[in-house]
Amino acid sequence: MNKIEAIERLQILKGKAEKLADMPRGSQDFKKWHRDTEVAIERIFGEGTRHYKDFTNIQYSLRMFLSGTPDSAFENAYRTGVRTAITVLESFIDEVKEYWEDEPESRAQEWSDIDKVELLIRRFHRVARQLRSRHGSRNTIEIEDEYDVQDLFHSLLRIHFEDVRAEEYTPSYAGSASRVDFLLKKEKIIIEIKKTRQGLTAREVGEQLIVDSQRYQAHPDCNTLVCFVYDPEGRVANPRGIESDLTKEINGVPITVFITP
Repeated sequence: MNKIEAIERLQILKGKAEKLADMPRGSQDFKKWHRDTEVAIERIFGEGTRHYKDFTNIQYSLRMFLSGTPDSAFENAYRTGVRTAITVLESFIDEVKEYWEDEPESRAQEWSDIDKVELLIRRFHRVARQLRSRHGSRNTIEIEDEYDVQDLFHSLLRIHFEDVRAEEYTPSYAGSASRVDFLLKKEKIIIEIKKTRQGLTAREVGEQLIVDSQRYQAHPDCNTLVCFVYDPEGRVANPRGIESDLTKEINGVPITVFITP
């Protein structure tokens, strides 16, 4: 994970913690945030590091209490723990900003086509958030469904690629034809985009990607398949696990799955 990605991920987790500080203790949102943060810290700084220990050592409940201890004492302990976590995350962000090396600009010339697609995927959420802040509160694009994600990502693809074909039909597979979201004709890369939503489980996302990967391999210009799952609300509990399980080569076609942010 590079410097920009690390800062953005930590800032997102810090923002979620700030919301949790105003919520009652014991919520499922807290449990998910805590696990997501543990995973992110491991990916950013490594397993068993001081950073991981600093975070996991934070207490969100009373160490000792007597019968009759008021609920307010437990609530205060919880909020103190969350505020401590926010402070720790802020320290991590400052550390990355100050001590991590910036990505050399010259590297962009050495990137492969897949590297360029991945960069756009990794920066997508950042771009989507920036679009919300327009001069004079002018109208802007709101990312509410898959079509919104496709429209914005189509524009971003134009930065690096000239021949971008949207909704390209694939040959018939299992008795029916379908359309891919994007085909980079010259690079022979197919990109499929999904957006998580309420009621769509991680298992269903995985099953859809498996079916899509088998279907799109029938396209004559599919040398590589990239699946981009946009998950702004963090609905996928184990994104790295799903990425690992589904990123593979099937029938000679490399398949790469990205779930962000």
